[in-house]
Amino acid sequence: MACRAMNKRKHVGLQQLSSFAEAGRTFLGPLKSSKFVIDEECHESVLISSAVRLLENLDLSSAVGQLLSEAVQAQNKMYRTGSSTLLFLAGAWSRAAEECLHLGVPVSLIVSVMSEGLISCIEEVSSLQVPVHRASDHTDDTQMFSGLGSRSVSLHSFLPIPPDTGLIQKENDLGDVASPSVTISSVPGRPVKSANLCRTQAKVEADENTQTPQTLRNRLCADTRCRKPALIHSRHFNRVDENQWTSKPDGFLEHQGAATPHTYRCKDLAELEAGLSHGDRSSMELVDAAARLQCQNADVQRGRCAAPWTFDISGVFTCCLPGLPETLSCVCPGYVTVVSTSRTALIEELQNQLLRVALIEGDLTENYRHLGFNRSANVTTVLESVKVHQASSEELWTDQVLQVLVKFNVNLVLVQGSVSEHVTEKCMHSKRLVIGSVNGSVMQAFALASGAQQVAYITQVTEACVGSGVCVAFWRSMPSGVNTVNSMAITLKTEGMNLVTVVLTGPVTAQMQTKEDRFWTCAYRLHYALKEQKVFLGGGAVEFLCLSHLQSLVRQPLNKGIQVCSGGLHNTSSWLASSLALYRPTVLKCLASGWHKYLSALMYNTARSASEFEASAFIQHHLQSATDSGSPSSYILNEYSKLNSGIFNSGISNKVEQIPRVYDVVTPKTEAWRRALDLVLLVLQTDSEIITGLGHTQLKPQEAEDFLFL
Repeated sequence: MACRAMNKRKHVGLQQLSSFAEAGRTFLGPLKSSKFVIDEECHESVLISSAVRLLENLDLSSAVGQLLSEAVQAQNKMYRTGSSTLLFLAGAWSRAAEECLHLGVPVSLIVSVMSEGLISCIEEVSSLQVPVHRASDHTDDTQMFSGLGSRSVSLHSFLPIPPDTGLIQKENDLGDVASPSVTISSVPGRPVKSANLCRTQAKVEADENTQTPQTLRNRLCADTRCRKPALIHSRHFNRVDENQWTSKPDGFLEHQGAATPHTYRCKDLAELEAGLSHGDRSSMELVDAAARLQCQNADVQRGRCAAPWTFDISGVFTCCLPGLPETLSCVCPGYVTVVSTSRTALIEELQNQLLRVALIEGDLTENYRHLGFNRSANVTTVLESVKVHQASSEELWTDQVLQVLVKFNVNLVLVQGSVSEHVTEKCMHSKRLVIGSVNGSVMQAFALASGAQQVAYITQVTEACVGSGVCVAFWRSMPSGVNTVNSMAITLKTEGMNLVTVVLTGPVTAQMQTKEDRFWTCAYRLHYALKEQKVFLGGGAVEFLCLSHLQSLVRQPLNKGIQVCSGGLHNTSSWLASSLALYRPTVLKCLASGWHKYLSALMYNTARSASEFEASAFIQHHLQSATDSGSPSSYILNEYSKLNSGIFNSGISNKVEQIPRVYDVVTPKTEAWRRALDLVLLVLQTDSEIITGLGHTQLKPQEAEDFLFL
């Protein structure tokens, strides 16, 4: 048949996809191996530790390379996590699609069965979702009641805080407009509890003062039980086997076969953060400090914390300072940015003042024109050569800028785009600070807090556009012996601005990009976990259930399994419809092989297995055990209750209590799966059309028995 002839030719696109993906397999899992990418022309090298940075530094001139880069960039832009999973699965499933072609499976069936197989897996793994409780619902009693004696309870009441050390920097007092700041650190051997983040102004009624703490505690516990969210919709609750899991009245899973019940839920924010950190404790500590400071600032503005509590990543920014010790990394209220050391004298003069600010949303240059600007035709500017002493047009424009700033007494100019060096120098001499390349969200935050209005051109500035109340100060004094080169960090603040900057420092400049990427990965994980109010059991649990589920579908008859192509093949030939039962198990096995390779590589990268062959044997052993149990999901839950960190992270420690539970975010993970398979199927169909020279619309009726492209 024609499809057999087509399969004999090479699918170059699938081969390129698997080749690109192979280069990033060491980035899978929590223990990533860094790579050096060397430019053969200029002999420069870049240190990378993620799939995103890998593809940015590779030559992806081919169409497949561009598609892969776009898919990974889209995943990273939206979720900041899951890119390595996407890259690996794209390579694994491209090899699976090639295997199907070699076995003579029609392209239409590969597309249909793989698509429906993944959909079935995503539905199946919903049984491994864990509900996330509000942090305030699980507050430690000693933390909750330690501050009831005062009218306003600060964050210090809940945390063991040594003075002048930690992740939230203690700033110098800048006056009444400065946001209150605290110092938070993690005491060795005593992890900081972050169950209650938002009670900074807990008010106690007069009648409550007459009650005992025990009475209040009982009332709080009763109220907490009433507010627990319930997970009650799962087809796995009523399954019966020797290790039965049933649904409790509060909506969680209870293991009936164990001596004590294992209730799966996230007890507090500290446990959630530890599970989502995937071993990157330092980055998650910074995320935790940013969340605490952000919530504290929100409490000051509203008088209370929003319920349920969320982590707003749009109000968090990073400032990288290479060449400094890692111990200086911290979280600061306000906006921290880098300026030239030549402005030291200017900052010293302005730091004790309340500045008036102007916001420019474009470039502060003479030739800048807003997007959509149409230049007048047939207009020519003529300069008289006899006026040799006349100032240039740029100097005239610079003088005009200064006149505007002097007229409205503007001390600070924040520019979203670039700034003319001539303007910067002139403004510095006139005791005015100009800062360029400011993030758009930062500009908006300053506009809301200071009352300023953003304008496109400096000539549009009026009295109504100028904001006030902004403070500027040095970020901190540098330790002796630290070389800050030609730049320094400053902090900009204003009252009512809920903006948080995470300052990242490190002695090795080449590692700063990796450090920043790791922070944002942890931040987005926490953001989506709190936004969705649910997480997956991690440590390879969901991938293992996908693998087990696909193997069970292979053994099921077609009418009991997924109804592949039920709506897509009813108008096709009887040959193609009848071949579904023949080829369906083959395609599902190939799809499952991608999960198997994923788990094997994960175990090998985390040093759980000496080789991927050993990891494969380990996985096969658990697959057989899960099948024999009669309920793979219950088997996974039972194993997870023993090991906390999942089947594939066992053996790390002899003491189970020392192993934190591992969690994964739900939507970013499943979207990475979808993007990977969509990319593979797109390349597969494109390759097929190139090889045959026929597209779906080009097929003749007599050729429909051999080809069907979706």
